[in-house]
Amino acid sequence: MSGNSIRDTFFEECEELLEALVEGLASMEESPDDMEIINAVFRAVHSIKGGAGAFGLDRLVGFAHAFETVLDKVRDKELSIDEKLMSVAHRSGDQLSDLVASARDEIPLDEAAEGELKKELESYLGGSAEAEEFSFDALTLDFGGGDTNVAAEEVDATGPRVFSIRFKPMKTLYENGHEPLLIFDALAELGALNVTADLAGLPEFDAFDPNDAVISWTLKLTTGESETTLHEVFEFVEGLCDLDVSVEEGAAPPVISAPSPTTSVEPDHDDVHDNDHDGPQIAAASARTPSASAASKEARGPKPTLRVDLDRVDRLINTVGELIINQAMISQRIEELDLPTVAHLTNELEAYKLLARDIQEGVMAIRAQPVKPLFQRMSRIVREASDATGKKSKLVTVGDSTEVDKTVIERLADPLTHMIRNAVDHGLEKPDVREEAGKDAIGTIRLSAAHRSGSVFIEISDDGAGLNRERILAKAIEKELVAPEAELSDPEIDNLLFLPGFSTAGQVSSLSGRGVGMDVVKNAVQALGGRVSIASTQGKGTTFTIVLPLTLAVMDGFVISVSDQTMVIPISSILETIRPNPRDIHTVGTDSEVVSVRGSYVPIVDVAESLGLEHAGARSNTGILLLVTTEMQGLTALRVTAIHDQRQVVIKSLESNYAAIPGVSAATILGDGKIALILDPEEIIRLGHSSGPDLFAQHTRMELRHV
Repeated sequence: MSGNSIRDTFFEECEELLEALVEGLASMEESPDDMEIINAVFRAVHSIKGGAGAFGLDRLVGFAHAFETVLDKVRDKELSIDEKLMSVAHRSGDQLSDLVASARDEIPLDEAAEGELKKELESYLGGSAEAEEFSFDALTLDFGGGDTNVAAEEVDATGPRVFSIRFKPMKTLYENGHEPLLIFDALAELGALNVTADLAGLPEFDAFDPNDAVISWTLKLTTGESETTLHEVFEFVEGLCDLDVSVEEGAAPPVISAPSPTTSVEPDHDDVHDNDHDGPQIAAASARTPSASAASKEARGPKPTLRVDLDRVDRLINTVGELIINQAMISQRIEELDLPTVAHLTNELEAYKLLARDIQEGVMAIRAQPVKPLFQRMSRIVREASDATGKKSKLVTVGDSTEVDKTVIERLADPLTHMIRNAVDHGLEKPDVREEAGKDAIGTIRLSAAHRSGSVFIEISDDGAGLNRERILAKAIEKELVAPEAELSDPEIDNLLFLPGFSTAGQVSSLSGRGVGMDVVKNAVQALGGRVSIASTQGKGTTFTIVLPLTLAVMDGFVISVSDQTMVIPISSILETIRPNPRDIHTVGTDSEVVSVRGSYVPIVDVAESLGLEHAGARSNTGILLLVTTEMQGLTALRVTAIHDQRQVVIKSLESNYAAIPGVSAATILGDGKIALILDPEEIIRLGHSSGPDLFAQHTRMELRHV
């Protein structure tokens, strides 16, 4: 493995450690007496420091050392966990993340803030915590078989155990960049260590191969630590060595016994492993009690993982998309041949279709990632926004194990950041105002994710004062965004927040007031094929809901006709289809229509009229109604000309290949080679209620064809 590859691996695993650190710090606030959590947080920082030292990242090592020294004092109960200490710990975690990013991307980082934070850490130590230089001064090894003690301090004689350890590295251990001396140093921190090297396997000089692993080691460790702690030292070399650990006769048995943790981290589970030694190999530290997860892993056995370049996955996804298109084309050609019904041909074609779907679902599962890392990043945004506004707030996350396409996660970061900042800045009240209203002085920002009806729902809510609609409307009139005589409903007033240049902030600050924010959010969400809506109650808070497709590659849809055009509508948005009886359709006002559905009246929106297409017949006597529900408009019936088929289609971006079209979210290629537009029901309904249905027509009236 090359140096660059090892360095890249270090930074990749730093991301896992930093995620575990954020989770652990949050758990420390809730359970300040849980030593497992405190130890896990300490090990995460310690592992980052060790890896950074191996690559000469002295600045990162120095800060991590100050941070871990404070955490060590917390472990030893020399420091008590309070609000001030947790504030410093959270900011130190943020700074550690910045230092890792700075070292990885080789970009400069302001040293002033880092220096101030380091002084705060050192204030808990009663002096300066100098960066720790790795040294083997306390470690002397006997390569001739004699006994040599390795320890600078005596172990408490009240109950130490003597562990006998046989350690024989494999060739792959060295190829992966591991260093036995670093492991011995970590063991020496646990107690009195005796190390003997077995040179019996050393060949003659002429036959010596420096790439072979020929030396084995026998170690005796006298310590009061548990066997679990000892195994953690060897955790990252499991599978790369022969390891045997036993308790010498006459010594008290360990209080805790656990199997050696596996070195592979399975992405389908939240638990990740701890590491307690320096070195470039990093294992993510868990913030939870490991007993249950360890037992679970022992029962099901280790599951190896493989790192794959994302570009390779993308190419595979594109290939699968072409496979689905190819399957649709074959089906179309067979139908055009008008062959006699042949059972085995139909069966084979159906098997091909199911196989293509299975491959597609399997490939998409590779790209699916939990939103947990993204949600964890938002906790920092909440802290920084609270400090900037002088407010007190906390972030509560729900459903962070919900899996979403990786591309969606990456492109959601900026919209979520805007919305979280707005929730703190505009949503929450000052602590004294909250207390006067009978609320907790600390405001709550709730961030949740869930799968519903084939979509991903992400909600950002606060328990603040709610939207001041009178002020929003007045500001919109002042900025000439709305006519003074306009009469708007509450949802329409709420949606004014998404207009470009709209802001109710009285002055420009680092968080708001520049009129850039919510319109950026809406555009970013729409670019992902999603939508965003608002619900607010005066005095109780506001909730923003983002609805996104599960994947940006493939979807199930109805192939429909709209006027003389073939289009596709997502099946996830359709509740039912209706072939209406003319007597169930009623005219309201001059040209609006409603349909009676089981005693309720549902408004009708004609898709052809919304898109500015020429209609093929009388409105009320032709067509099929698709009953859909949307976040903004509720239950609505969409009138289309006909429904032809239900099929899986491959999503192709319009904006990158043509241009954005109102009412259309993307395009797809049908079995006959033609391009069909994929409709956005929410936008179709909005266009139907607006005065400009010709927006579509001025973009395109021609039928798009696949060339």
